[in-house]
Amino acid sequence: MSDLLFKAFYETLLMVFGSTGIGIALGLPLGVILYNTSEHGLQPSQKIYSPLSFLVNGARSIPYIILTILLIPFTRHLIGTSIGTGSAIVPLSIAAALLIARCTEDALQSVPKGLSEVGISLGASPFEIIRKILLPESMAPLIAGITTVMINLVGYSAMAGTVGGGGLGDLAIRYGYQRYDTLLVVLIVAILIIFVQGIQMAGQRCANRYRR
Repeated sequence: MSDLLFKAFYETLLMVFGSTGIGIALGLPLGVILYNTSEHGLQPSQKIYSPLSFLVNGARSIPYIILTILLIPFTRHLIGTSIGTGSAIVPLSIAAALLIARCTEDALQSVPKGLSEVGISLGASPFEIIRKILLPESMAPLIAGITTVMINLVGYSAMAGTVGGGGLGDLAIRYGYQRYDTLLVVLIVAILIIFVQGIQMAGQRCANRYRR
């Protein structure tokens, strides 16, 4: 049983950290665009912001398990299968990207407007202002937001087990619930709690380094 637990935990790690990495790669630029084209941004454009914001909000409102089912054809086309840890990372990454996009927008909006005005007065381009001023200054709330997203992904990864995604959720269903092994379920819950606490503590510590 210990081998099964180790394997399931490893799969959960892959899902959470893999989808977080992809989510940052996709969600951070999307969040920058949302901020930059919003009324508080450097290049306001309702023609871009409104439909993009509506799309992000609409996609975020879809429950994760339904999103996973909707993405099965895309996942199968991309990965070659809709079952397993690799396939579970696809919907997890999309969910992470949407959440991180909003976190990025909110973090950038938390930076005092005066810093942007300083960059403008120095002749910096919007891209330079965002890259050299806004992103560094918003790092603490951004890290805090990504930490919250990772904690959500732990829960999503457990739900991925219901559709053959592997991980601790899958182990809890197949060997805990279906075989009436209450002790195993309790053990998996304890592992998930410790895992979430570890993420929270690490994220808080990283965010505190950027707070002044």
